[in-house]
Amino acid sequence: MSKLSIIKELLIFCLENKKWWLIPIILILLLVGLFLVFSQSSSLAPYIYSLF
Repeated sequence: MSKLSIIKELLIFCLENKKWWLIPIILILLLVGLFLVFSQSSSLAPYIYSLF
């Protein structure tokens, strides 16, 4: 199963079961994950690690 299909299934679950409050939480977690992945390859990585 690909990563995109898991996200798609999670969004479909939220829409079908009226779990609207889960969507902002999922989006924030995805944004934080992307931020961490992209920050590891930058020169700002030591400063970002000190924030967490």
